[in-house]
Amino acid sequence: MIKAGIIGGAGYTAGELIRILINHPEVELDFIYSTSQPGKPVAGVHQDLLGEIDLQFSGEINKNADVVFLCLGHGNSIKFLAENQFSGKTKIVDLSTDYRMNGEHAFVYGLPEFNKEKIKKADFIANPGCFATAISLAILPLAKAGLLQNEVHINAVTGATGAGTSLSATTHFTWRDNNFSSYKAFEHQHLNEIGQSLKLLQNNKLPEINFIPNRGNFSRGIHATAYTKFEGSLEEAKAIYSEAYKDSIFTFVVEEELHLKQVVNTNKCLLKLQKFRNKILITSVIDNLLKGASGQAVQNMNLMFGFEETTGLKLKANYF
Repeated sequence: MIKAGIIGGAGYTAGELIRILINHPEVELDFIYSTSQPGKPVAGVHQDLLGEIDLQFSGEINKNADVVFLCLGHGNSIKFLAENQFSGKTKIVDLSTDYRMNGEHAFVYGLPEFNKEKIKKADFIANPGCFATAISLAILPLAKAGLLQNEVHINAVTGATGAGTSLSATTHFTWRDNNFSSYKAFEHQHLNEIGQSLKLLQNNKLPEINFIPNRGNFSRGIHATAYTKFEGSLEEAKAIYSEAYKDSIFTFVVEEELHLKQVVNTNKCLLKLQKFRNKILITSVIDNLLKGASGQAVQNMNLMFGFEETTGLKLKANYF
């Protein structure tokens, strides 16, 4: 049994992380640190956990915890770790963007399907972004095979939880309801980490990635489509993807048409391949809060501590 702590406990990703960890057979949730909620019951903020958890938010941290998850706003994880020194045995999983790009730090990019062996040996994990997860899993097999040489076009839509709990003009119900919009076209921040992974797999060759992110009028999930030139057959493409994901526990290439209810409330990524003339279309669906955030963070923790990869993550989709 390991002791886990959460830094920044009031947001959506923290709420999902708490839900997973209190049901994880190998974890004791030791503390949930919050500067805005200290002393308040956790279930008072995350009301889906009423009757499930008796913990209160803490204003103190246990610097000897076995693992700590950082659920802080982007730009705050670096500052927090600079001001708070954990013990040498404490493993860190950061869910922000702060450590995702390679630099002078020891964080390993936590995409298990392509970085599993490094994750197993790591003490510090940079958990991938939600769009980056859905898109990377859709196109990295082509890059791994050296076949992603042409321009890639991506259109993806995310639910309202992708914007976090802080209110803005585009997160109010009256704006989101019966509405749809794009934002940050061609310049979304997750393009950087997608490009980083592509260059590692293709010897620094990076095709142009055209990405249009969209806001949907639903709560959670990401539906992404990506297409590019591909001269091979559909059967050849399926063989490439089957080989890439043969050892993956949560990523599946399927024949069925995809929709979000197949993956919401799970740590799965489902992929569908289709061939149109000289192009291949890859559809990818995930839950942005689980496979795109907290579920993947626990998947990484399981690998770091040598637990079965699916421990605590055998979750059923909210299909009906």
